[in-house]
Amino acid sequence: MLAAILSLGCIGLVAAIALGFAAKKFAVEVDPRELAVLEVLPGANCGACGFPGCAGYAKALVAGKIDLNQCPPGGAELVTQLANILGVEASAAAPEVAVVLCQGDNHRAQLKYRYLGLEDCTAAQKIADGPKSCPGGCLGLGSCQRACPFNAIEITPEGLAVISREKCTGCRKCISVCPRQTIRMTPLESTVHVLCNSHDKGALVRKYCQIGCIGCHICQKTVPQAYRVENFLAEVVYEEHLVAMEAIDKCPTKCIRDFATGYPDGSSLLPSTDPEKSDAA
Repeated sequence: MLAAILSLGCIGLVAAIALGFAAKKFAVEVDPRELAVLEVLPGANCGACGFPGCAGYAKALVAGKIDLNQCPPGGAELVTQLANILGVEASAAAPEVAVVLCQGDNHRAQLKYRYLGLEDCTAAQKIADGPKSCPGGCLGLGSCQRACPFNAIEITPEGLAVISREKCTGCRKCISVCPRQTIRMTPLESTVHVLCNSHDKGALVRKYCQIGCIGCHICQKTVPQAYRVENFLAEVVYEEHLVAMEAIDKCPTKCIRDFATGYPDGSSLLPSTDPEKSDAA
């Protein structure tokens, strides 16, 4: 019995020594700057930087393989912190938010058929190009809402996705899951948008949507520098967003929306009452 105990003890001692040696021999040295970077990163692991998690982004930053401004949730403040840690010059990109370019919910836009399948936009899109007649309209099945790690998206009772400007961090997760490319990144400072994603001619748009862009050029004629019309669809020239609101009342279908005054109908979201956010918007 004593011999067995001594034998087991010796085996354990040898194993411990071997493990200790292996730990030192194969230890991976971690740059202390990686740990410092991880401390200031949001920790959302949203993947907006192009890496599966914050640890991968931190490693790439320290290795100089990626820009400081590749973490949208962190914003300008994070860029400054990272620059201090890495000893480089800070240059934050202009903040952006995602916008759903559609107001054609199930009440205002015509449906080709009643979809009863999986609550997923990509699945619905594979059946006869989706249940909504508009080829670029929001399907409203919530794929973007489920993909958003910041709870910034709601689906209205009439089936329209709406993104909160206050909660959106610009991570682009919603864009990656939208099968119709209905969501677009836009400058945070710009609150006026043409909420339509159809390139059909106006006569056809009128048949399937009450609030779609008909390419009439009235917005462009009203404020030439603030709007462009390409392929039958108007869009805001965001460099001139400050005067874009002058065309809102002129739009015959009311597809131009100023988010500073309200979100699309049916949304529970309210414009920000924070002066700093209002100024930024």
